[in-house]
Amino acid sequence: MKTINEKLVLLQAKIEKNSPITIMIIGLGSVGLYLLDYLLSLSDDRLRIVVIGRNAEKMQRDVNIVKTAVTIRGQLRSKVEIDADCDLENVSSITLSLNRWTPDFIINSSRVYAGLKYGSISWSKLRAYGIWTPLSIRYARNIMKAYEESNSTAISINTSYSDAVIPWLKSSGSAYFDFGSGNLNHLIPRMKFYIADKYEIKNLNEIDITLCVSHFHDVVISKEGHSEGLDILLDIRYQGKVLSFDKKALLKACMISMPVDQKRNMMNASSNFNIIYSILNAIDKKKRIKIHTPGVNGEIGGYPYIIDGTQSTVASYFDTSIFSMDDMRTINRQSISLDGVADIKDGTLYYTTELVEKVKEAFGKDLPAEVAFEDIDEVGQYIIDNIIKPVIRC
Repeated sequence: MKTINEKLVLLQAKIEKNSPITIMIIGLGSVGLYLLDYLLSLSDDRLRIVVIGRNAEKMQRDVNIVKTAVTIRGQLRSKVEIDADCDLENVSSITLSLNRWTPDFIINSSRVYAGLKYGSISWSKLRAYGIWTPLSIRYARNIMKAYEESNSTAISINTSYSDAVIPWLKSSGSAYFDFGSGNLNHLIPRMKFYIADKYEIKNLNEIDITLCVSHFHDVVISKEGHSEGLDILLDIRYQGKVLSFDKKALLKACMISMPVDQKRNMMNASSNFNIIYSILNAIDKKKRIKIHTPGVNGEIGGYPYIIDGTQSTVASYFDTSIFSMDDMRTINRQSISLDGVADIKDGTLYYTTELVEKVKEAFGKDLPAEVAFEDIDEVGQYIIDNIIKPVIRC
Protein backbone atom coordinates (compact mmCIF):
# COMPACT_ATOMS: atom_id res chain seq x y z
CA MET A 1 0.00 0.00 0.00
CA LYS A 2 1.31 3.44 -0.92
CA THR A 3 1.81 6.11 1.73
CA ILE A 4 -0.49 9.11 2.08
CA ASN A 5 2.15 11.33 0.49
CA GLU A 6 2.64 9.01 -2.47
CA LYS A 7 -1.10 9.07 -3.09
CA LEU A 8 -1.19 12.86 -2.78
CA VAL A 9 1.53 13.17 -5.41
CA LEU A 10 -0.48 10.98 -7.80
CA LEU A 11 -3.52 13.17 -7.22
CA GLN A 12 -1.43 16.31 -7.75
CA ALA A 13 -0.33 15.00 -11.16
CA LYS A 14 -3.96 14.50 -12.19
CA ILE A 15 -4.97 17.94 -10.97
CA GLU A 16 -2.09 19.61 -12.80
CA LYS A 17 -3.23 17.88 -16.01
CA ASN A 18 -6.82 18.97 -15.33
CA SER A 19 -7.86 15.31 -15.46
CA PRO A 20 -11.21 14.14 -14.01
CA ILE A 21 -11.22 13.34 -10.29
CA THR A 22 -13.39 10.43 -9.16
CA ILE A 23 -14.79 10.46 -5.64
CA MET A 24 -16.46 7.25 -4.45
CA ILE A 25 -18.97 7.47 -1.58
CA ILE A 26 -19.63 4.02 -0.14
CA GLY A 27 -22.93 4.07 1.70
CA LEU A 28 -25.63 6.58 0.77
CA GLY A 29 -27.24 7.00 4.16
CA SER A 30 -27.59 10.44 5.69
CA VAL A 31 -23.83 11.04 5.92
CA GLY A 32 -23.30 10.03 2.29
CA LEU A 33 -26.28 12.04 1.11
CA TYR A 34 -25.18 15.23 2.86
CA LEU A 35 -21.66 14.72 1.53
CA LEU A 36 -22.96 14.31 -2.02
CA ASP A 37 -24.82 17.62 -1.66
CA TYR A 38 -21.74 19.43 -0.34
CA LEU A 39 -19.48 18.07 -3.09
CA LEU A 40 -21.91 18.98 -5.87
CA SER A 41 -22.16 22.47 -4.40
CA LEU A 42 -18.50 23.02 -5.35
CA SER A 43 -19.65 23.33 -9.00
CA ASP A 44 -16.43 21.60 -10.06
CA ASP A 45 -16.67 20.03 -13.51
CA ARG A 46 -13.57 17.91 -12.82
CA LEU A 47 -15.44 15.84 -10.24
CA ARG A 48 -17.17 12.55 -10.97
CA ILE A 49 -18.97 11.26 -7.90
CA VAL A 50 -19.81 7.57 -7.68
CA VAL A 51 -22.29 6.52 -4.99
CA ILE A 52 -22.46 2.93 -3.80
CA GLY A 53 -25.28 1.52 -1.71
CA ARG A 54 -27.62 -1.38 -1.05
CA ASN A 55 -30.88 -0.23 -2.64
CA ALA A 56 -30.85 0.97 -6.26
CA GLU A 57 -34.35 2.47 -6.16
CA LYS A 58 -33.72 4.41 -2.95
CA MET A 59 -30.31 5.59 -4.17
CA GLN A 60 -31.80 6.88 -7.42
CA ARG A 61 -34.49 8.80 -5.53
CA ASP A 62 -31.93 10.30 -3.15
CA VAL A 63 -29.54 11.26 -5.95
CA ASN A 64 -32.42 12.80 -7.90
CA ILE A 65 -33.44 15.10 -5.04
CA VAL A 66 -29.87 16.25 -4.42
CA LYS A 67 -29.22 16.89 -8.12
CA THR A 68 -32.49 18.79 -8.40
CA ALA A 69 -31.73 20.94 -5.36
CA VAL A 70 -28.19 21.67 -6.56
CA THR A 71 -29.51 22.58 -10.03
CA ILE A 72 -32.03 24.99 -8.48
CA ARG A 73 -29.04 26.69 -6.85
CA GLY A 74 -27.28 26.82 -10.23
CA GLN A 75 -24.39 24.69 -9.02
CA LEU A 76 -24.61 21.35 -10.84
CA ARG A 77 -21.46 20.82 -12.89
CA SER A 78 -20.16 17.51 -11.53
CA LYS A 79 -21.28 14.12 -12.82
CA VAL A 80 -22.97 11.57 -10.54
CA GLU A 81 -22.93 7.81 -11.11
CA ILE A 82 -24.83 5.13 -9.18
CA ASP A 83 -23.44 1.67 -8.44
CA ALA A 84 -25.96 -0.63 -6.78
CA ASP A 85 -24.12 -3.81 -7.76
CA CYS A 86 -21.67 -3.71 -4.85
CA ASP A 87 -22.22 -6.04 -1.90
CA LEU A 88 -20.23 -4.84 1.12
CA GLU A 89 -20.37 -8.33 2.63
CA ASN A 90 -18.48 -9.62 -0.43
CA VAL A 91 -14.87 -8.51 -0.91
CA SER A 92 -14.81 -9.64 -4.55
CA SER A 93 -17.87 -7.50 -5.26
CA ILE A 94 -16.19 -4.44 -3.76
CA THR A 95 -13.03 -5.19 -5.75
CA LEU A 96 -15.06 -5.22 -8.98
CA SER A 97 -16.51 -1.80 -8.14
CA LEU A 98 -13.09 -0.35 -7.34
CA ASN A 99 -11.72 -1.71 -10.63
CA ARG A 100 -14.76 -0.41 -12.52
CA TRP A 101 -14.45 3.18 -11.29
CA THR A 102 -10.76 3.53 -10.25
CA PRO A 103 -11.52 6.27 -7.69
CA ASP A 104 -9.11 8.95 -6.55
CA PHE A 105 -10.94 9.28 -3.23
CA ILE A 106 -12.87 6.62 -1.32
CA ILE A 107 -15.17 7.63 1.53
CA ASN A 108 -16.61 4.84 3.63
CA SER A 109 -19.84 6.05 5.23
CA SER A 110 -21.46 2.60 5.37
CA ARG A 111 -22.88 0.99 8.52
CA VAL A 112 -23.43 -2.68 9.31
CA TYR A 113 -26.56 -1.88 11.31
CA ALA A 114 -28.09 0.97 9.33
CA GLY A 115 -30.45 3.59 10.73
CA LEU A 116 -29.20 3.37 14.31
CA LYS A 117 -26.86 5.69 16.15
CA TYR A 118 -24.96 3.28 18.40
CA GLY A 119 -24.29 6.03 20.91
CA SER A 120 -28.03 6.30 21.61
CA ILE A 121 -27.69 2.92 23.31
CA SER A 122 -24.23 3.10 24.85
CA TRP A 123 -23.86 6.61 26.24
CA SER A 124 -26.66 6.55 28.80
CA LYS A 125 -25.79 3.01 29.95
CA LEU A 126 -22.01 2.78 29.53
CA ARG A 127 -20.71 6.33 28.98
CA ALA A 128 -18.48 4.75 26.35
CA TYR A 129 -18.57 4.06 22.62
CA GLY A 130 -15.71 1.61 22.18
CA ILE A 131 -17.98 -1.43 22.54
CA TRP A 132 -19.13 -0.90 18.94
CA THR A 133 -15.66 -1.13 17.38
CA PRO A 134 -16.19 -4.65 15.94
CA LEU A 135 -19.28 -3.36 14.11
CA SER A 136 -17.56 -0.18 12.95
CA ILE A 137 -14.64 -2.10 11.47
CA ARG A 138 -16.56 -4.85 9.65
CA TYR A 139 -17.29 -3.12 6.33
CA ALA A 140 -14.14 -1.01 6.68
CA ARG A 141 -12.12 -4.25 6.77
CA ASN A 142 -13.89 -5.60 3.67
CA ILE A 143 -13.34 -2.37 1.77
CA MET A 144 -9.64 -2.33 2.56
CA LYS A 145 -9.25 -5.99 1.58
CA ALA A 146 -10.76 -5.05 -1.79
CA TYR A 147 -8.53 -1.97 -1.86
CA GLU A 148 -5.51 -4.28 -1.70
CA GLU A 149 -6.88 -6.70 -4.27
CA SER A 150 -7.56 -3.91 -6.76
CA ASN A 151 -4.16 -2.23 -6.16
CA SER A 152 -6.04 1.01 -5.55
CA THR A 153 -4.12 4.23 -4.97
CA ALA A 154 -7.16 6.23 -3.84
CA ILE A 155 -6.94 8.53 -0.85
CA SER A 156 -9.23 6.78 1.63
CA ILE A 157 -11.40 8.23 4.40
CA ASN A 158 -13.30 6.23 7.02
CA THR A 159 -16.33 7.66 8.81
CA SER A 160 -17.18 5.36 11.71
CA TYR A 161 -15.03 5.39 14.89
CA SER A 162 -11.74 5.87 13.07
CA ASP A 163 -9.92 6.53 16.38
CA ALA A 164 -9.85 2.74 16.87
CA VAL A 165 -10.89 1.25 13.51
CA ILE A 166 -7.94 2.51 11.46
CA PRO A 167 -5.31 1.55 14.09
CA TRP A 168 -6.92 -1.89 14.36
CA LEU A 169 -6.60 -2.41 10.60
CA LYS A 170 -3.00 -1.23 10.65
CA SER A 171 -2.01 -3.36 13.63
CA SER A 172 -3.36 -6.47 11.88
CA GLY A 173 -1.05 -5.90 8.91
CA SER A 174 -4.00 -5.02 6.65
CA ALA A 175 -4.35 -2.07 4.33
CA TYR A 176 -5.82 0.82 6.31
CA PHE A 177 -7.58 4.10 5.64
CA ASP A 178 -5.51 7.26 5.32
CA PHE A 179 -7.86 9.53 7.25
CA GLY A 180 -10.85 9.41 9.56
CA SER A 181 -13.62 11.98 9.70
CA GLY A 182 -15.54 13.50 12.56
CA ASN A 183 -15.07 13.85 16.31
CA LEU A 184 -12.54 16.67 16.73
CA ASN A 185 -14.16 18.64 13.93
CA HIS A 186 -17.45 18.58 15.80
CA LEU A 187 -15.89 20.29 18.82
CA ILE A 188 -13.84 22.97 17.08
CA PRO A 189 -16.80 25.08 15.83
CA ARG A 190 -18.32 25.10 19.32
CA MET A 191 -15.01 26.38 20.67
CA LYS A 192 -14.89 29.04 17.96
CA PHE A 193 -18.36 30.27 18.92
CA TYR A 194 -17.18 30.84 22.50
CA ILE A 195 -13.90 32.53 21.51
CA ALA A 196 -15.56 34.73 18.89
CA ASP A 197 -18.03 35.97 21.47
CA LYS A 198 -15.38 36.46 24.16
CA TYR A 199 -13.00 38.42 21.91
CA GLU A 200 -15.62 39.96 19.59
CA ILE A 201 -14.13 38.28 16.53
CA LYS A 202 -16.32 38.51 13.42
CA ASN A 203 -14.49 36.10 11.12
CA LEU A 204 -14.42 32.69 12.78
CA ASN A 205 -12.05 31.41 10.09
CA GLU A 206 -9.33 33.59 11.61
CA ILE A 207 -9.53 31.67 14.88
CA ASP A 208 -6.85 28.97 14.75
CA ILE A 209 -7.54 26.00 17.02
CA THR A 210 -5.20 23.06 17.55
CA LEU A 211 -6.84 20.19 19.39
CA CYS A 212 -5.71 16.67 20.21
CA VAL A 213 -8.05 14.17 21.85
CA SER A 214 -10.16 11.12 20.97
CA HIS A 215 -13.83 10.37 20.30
CA PHE A 216 -14.80 10.12 23.97
CA HIS A 217 -14.10 13.78 24.55
CA ASP A 218 -16.10 14.88 21.55
CA VAL A 219 -19.08 13.24 23.23
CA VAL A 220 -18.54 14.16 26.88
CA ILE A 221 -17.66 17.78 26.11
CA SER A 222 -20.56 18.18 23.66
CA LYS A 223 -23.10 16.51 25.97
CA GLU A 224 -21.88 17.52 29.41
CA GLY A 225 -19.48 20.44 28.99
CA HIS A 226 -16.45 18.99 30.79
CA SER A 227 -13.42 16.79 30.06
CA GLU A 228 -13.95 14.05 32.67
CA GLY A 229 -10.90 15.26 34.59
CA LEU A 230 -8.46 14.97 31.66
CA ASP A 231 -6.46 18.05 30.70
CA ILE A 232 -6.95 17.84 26.93
CA LEU A 233 -4.41 19.37 24.56
CA LEU A 234 -5.86 22.63 23.26
CA ASP A 235 -4.26 25.75 21.79
CA ILE A 236 -6.19 28.75 20.43
CA ARG A 237 -4.76 31.66 18.42
CA TYR A 238 -6.05 34.67 16.51
CA GLN A 239 -3.98 36.23 13.76
CA GLY A 240 -0.94 34.38 15.11
CA LYS A 241 -1.40 35.56 18.70
CA VAL A 242 -1.99 33.03 21.49
CA LEU A 243 -5.32 33.69 23.23
CA SER A 244 -5.93 33.16 26.91
CA PHE A 245 -9.18 31.56 28.02
CA ASP A 246 -10.78 29.76 30.92
CA LYS A 247 -10.74 26.13 29.74
CA LYS A 248 -13.54 25.04 32.07
CA ALA A 249 -15.77 27.88 30.88
CA LEU A 250 -14.95 27.12 27.25
CA LEU A 251 -15.81 23.44 27.62
CA LYS A 252 -19.04 24.27 29.40
CA ALA A 253 -19.96 26.60 26.54
CA CYS A 254 -19.50 23.71 24.09
CA MET A 255 -22.58 22.04 25.55
CA ILE A 256 -25.00 23.54 23.02
CA SER A 257 -28.35 22.13 21.97
CA MET A 258 -28.19 19.76 18.99
CA PRO A 259 -30.68 17.43 17.28
CA VAL A 260 -30.43 13.76 18.14
CA ASP A 261 -31.77 12.43 14.84
CA GLN A 262 -29.97 12.03 11.51
CA LYS A 263 -29.58 15.79 11.08
CA ARG A 264 -26.54 15.39 13.34
CA ASN A 265 -24.81 13.70 10.42
CA MET A 266 -24.44 17.08 8.75
CA MET A 267 -21.37 17.42 10.97
CA ASN A 268 -19.80 14.11 9.98
CA ALA A 269 -20.50 14.72 6.30
CA SER A 270 -18.91 18.15 6.70
CA SER A 271 -15.82 16.55 8.24
CA ASN A 272 -15.50 14.26 5.22
CA PHE A 273 -15.98 17.24 2.94
CA ASN A 274 -13.37 19.21 4.88
CA ILE A 275 -10.70 16.56 4.26
CA ILE A 276 -11.47 16.26 0.54
CA TYR A 277 -11.76 20.00 -0.03
CA SER A 278 -8.63 20.76 2.02
CA ILE A 279 -6.59 18.34 -0.11
CA LEU A 280 -7.95 19.72 -3.39
CA ASN A 281 -7.59 23.31 -2.21
CA ALA A 282 -4.05 22.84 -0.89
CA ILE A 283 -2.95 21.45 -4.26
CA ASP A 284 -4.98 23.84 -6.42
CA LYS A 285 -4.09 27.02 -4.52
CA LYS A 286 -0.67 25.93 -3.20
CA LYS A 287 -1.77 26.38 0.39
CA ARG A 288 -0.79 24.89 3.73
CA ILE A 289 -3.99 23.70 5.42
CA LYS A 290 -4.48 22.16 8.85
CA ILE A 291 -7.18 19.58 9.38
CA HIS A 292 -8.17 17.54 12.42
CA THR A 293 -8.66 13.85 11.82
CA PRO A 294 -9.00 10.66 13.90
CA GLY A 295 -6.97 7.57 13.08
CA VAL A 296 -4.72 9.33 10.58
CA ASN A 297 -1.83 7.10 9.49
CA GLY A 298 -3.07 4.41 11.85
CA GLU A 299 -2.59 6.39 15.06
CA ILE A 300 -4.98 5.85 17.98
CA GLY A 301 -7.18 8.89 18.65
CA GLY A 302 -7.39 12.24 16.87
CA TYR A 303 -4.68 14.62 15.68
CA PRO A 304 -3.98 17.94 13.96
CA TYR A 305 -2.56 17.19 10.51
CA ILE A 306 -1.12 19.36 7.74
CA ILE A 307 -1.77 19.17 4.00
CA ASP A 308 1.07 21.23 2.50
CA GLY A 309 0.77 22.34 -1.11
CA THR A 310 3.18 25.25 -0.84
CA GLN A 311 6.11 23.38 -2.38
CA SER A 312 6.45 21.92 -5.87
CA THR A 313 5.52 18.49 -4.49
CA VAL A 314 2.52 18.21 -2.16
CA ALA A 315 3.19 16.63 1.22
CA SER A 316 1.38 15.95 4.49
CA TYR A 317 2.47 15.48 8.09
CA PHE A 318 1.40 15.64 11.72
CA ASP A 319 1.34 19.15 13.11
CA THR A 320 3.87 19.02 15.93
CA SER A 321 4.43 22.78 16.01
CA ILE A 322 2.57 23.07 19.33
CA PHE A 323 2.28 19.58 20.83
CA SER A 324 4.81 16.76 20.48
CA MET A 325 3.84 13.38 19.04
CA ASP A 326 4.62 11.73 22.38
CA ASP A 327 2.28 14.09 24.21
CA MET A 328 -0.44 13.67 21.59
CA ARG A 329 -0.21 9.88 21.67
CA THR A 330 -0.34 9.89 25.47
CA ILE A 331 -3.43 12.11 25.71
CA ASN A 332 -5.22 10.10 23.03
CA ARG A 333 -4.61 6.81 24.82
CA GLN A 334 -5.87 8.30 28.07
CA SER A 335 -8.91 9.67 26.27
CA ILE A 336 -9.85 6.52 24.36
CA SER A 337 -9.49 4.38 27.48
CA LEU A 338 -12.46 6.33 28.84
CA ASP A 339 -14.31 5.13 25.75
CA GLY A 340 -13.64 1.52 26.76
CA VAL A 341 -10.61 0.78 24.55
CA ALA A 342 -7.58 -0.23 26.61
CA ASP A 343 -5.24 -0.96 23.71
CA ILE A 344 -4.92 -2.06 20.10
CA LYS A 345 -1.89 -4.13 19.18
CA ASP A 346 -0.88 -7.13 17.07
CA GLY A 347 -4.30 -7.24 15.43
CA THR A 348 -6.22 -7.44 18.71
CA LEU A 349 -8.57 -4.93 20.31
CA TYR A 350 -8.48 -4.88 24.12
CA TYR A 351 -11.49 -3.58 26.02
CA THR A 352 -11.03 -1.97 29.43
CA THR A 353 -12.01 -3.93 32.50
CA GLU A 354 -14.41 -1.10 33.35
CA LEU A 355 -16.27 -1.46 30.04
CA VAL A 356 -16.60 -5.24 30.39
CA GLU A 357 -18.04 -4.76 33.89
CA LYS A 358 -20.44 -2.05 32.71
CA VAL A 359 -21.75 -4.25 29.88
CA LYS A 360 -22.40 -7.05 32.36
CA GLU A 361 -24.22 -4.69 34.69
CA ALA A 362 -26.23 -2.85 32.03
CA PHE A 363 -27.11 -5.68 29.66
CA GLY A 364 -26.39 -8.86 31.64
CA LYS A 365 -23.98 -10.03 28.93
CA ASP A 366 -20.33 -11.05 28.98
CA LEU A 367 -18.30 -8.94 26.58
CA PRO A 368 -14.96 -10.61 25.72
CA ALA A 369 -12.02 -8.75 27.20
CA GLU A 370 -10.23 -8.88 23.85
CA VAL A 371 -11.22 -9.30 20.20
CA ALA A 372 -8.80 -10.81 17.69
CA PHE A 373 -8.98 -9.55 14.12
CA GLU A 374 -10.26 -12.91 12.88
CA ASP A 375 -13.11 -12.79 15.42
CA ILE A 376 -14.56 -9.45 14.27
CA ASP A 377 -17.63 -10.96 12.59
CA GLU A 378 -18.42 -13.31 15.47
CA VAL A 379 -18.15 -10.66 18.17
CA GLY A 380 -19.96 -8.09 16.05
CA GLN A 381 -22.90 -10.45 15.59
CA TYR A 382 -22.86 -11.23 19.31
CA ILE A 383 -23.21 -7.49 20.01
CA ILE A 384 -26.10 -7.17 17.53
CA ASP A 385 -27.97 -10.19 18.89
CA ASN A 386 -27.38 -9.61 22.60
CA ILE A 387 -27.27 -5.83 22.97
CA ILE A 388 -28.72 -3.97 19.99
CA LYS A 389 -31.75 -6.14 19.19
CA PRO A 390 -32.97 -6.56 22.79
CA VAL A 391 -32.73 -2.79 23.37
CA ILE A 392 -34.56 -1.99 20.13
CA ARG A 393 -37.33 -4.48 20.96
CA CYS A 394 -37.84 -2.73 24.28
